[in-house]
Amino acid sequence: MSARRGLLVALVVVLAGIPQPARAQPTLAGCPVFPADNIWNTRIDALPVHPRSDDYIASIGPDANVHPDFGKGEWDGGPIGIPFVVVPADQPLVAIEFTAYGDESDPGPYPVPPDAPIEGGSNADGDRHVLVLHQGVCRLYELYRAFPAEGGGWEADSAAVYDLRSHALRPAGWTSADAAGLPILPGLVRYDEVASGAITHALRVTAPETQAAYLWPARHFASSITDPAYPPMGARFRLRDDVDLSLFSPAARVIIVAMQRYGLILADNGLSWYITGAPDENWDNDILHELDRLHGSDFVAVDTSSLQIDPDSGQARQATSTPRRTLYIILIATGQ
Repeated sequence: MSARRGLLVALVVVLAGIPQPARAQPTLAGCPVFPADNIWNTRIDALPVHPRSDDYIASIGPDANVHPDFGKGEWDGGPIGIPFVVVPADQPLVAIEFTAYGDESDPGPYPVPPDAPIEGGSNADGDRHVLVLHQGVCRLYELYRAFPAEGGGWEADSAAVYDLRSHALRPAGWTSADAAGLPILPGLVRYDEVASGAITHALRVTAPETQAAYLWPARHFASSITDPAYPPMGARFRLRDDVDLSLFSPAARVIIVAMQRYGLILADNGLSWYITGAPDENWDNDILHELDRLHGSDFVAVDTSSLQIDPDSGQARQATSTPRRTLYIILIATGQ
């Protein structure tokens, strides 16, 4: 009788959870810059494109180049970018007198030193932002159109206070030191982060014309335009992933990767695709201006609505672990 040899094939599928990498939590002076699962610190590279993406890009400028609105040295007598100051826990509190939007501002006193750096310098006639991080307390104080007051304290058109350990947003409809009712400091490009090799939060960006509307987590608008082709405050953009990183210096690549992973949040009216950062004498302005090679057409607007848990909270829904299917093929030879 002839021998017969067959093969029994067994398929075994093993399901195992793929652990997600720990969520990054930006920190500054020992303080979190909002919790790790805050919308500012949440990646958006897997989110769907917003239905109005083409319109938004067209209104801001597809041919306009990205501009790093920060750097080393001075421009027009003031630092390039929006400066901030870290003050100790025992910093004296001073009175804040509001000159325009007191009904939408958080009352003082604030721990703002008399020599706090002002956006544009002490003689500036622009937004004159003043940003103060209260070390140990981990509260952020931001002023718009701030001027030292005679006899001490400060005057400001508006101001806002943020607990950096909290997800709390401004009351709906309230402004802040920014037109979108958002904090400014969490969206700044900072030299220390670039030097560390990673930025793990969204970046602040401006557009020349915006819609009279806002999207979560923004709380305020500054426009009379009702045309839905214009982006509302809070719109989120991300850089396309087909940008050739080899064309850029390592420091520029850190910023570019942040724009791909965490994106840009529209926070104010201004020039097209101006990315906001903090001034620092360590910046290399030539390297920063490598970003000029990027244009509006390199971006898409994304739909962040799936991340919202509570419209009055900045906490964002995070990706969960996904099952991994591992296929094992076992060949068992039998014969007789």
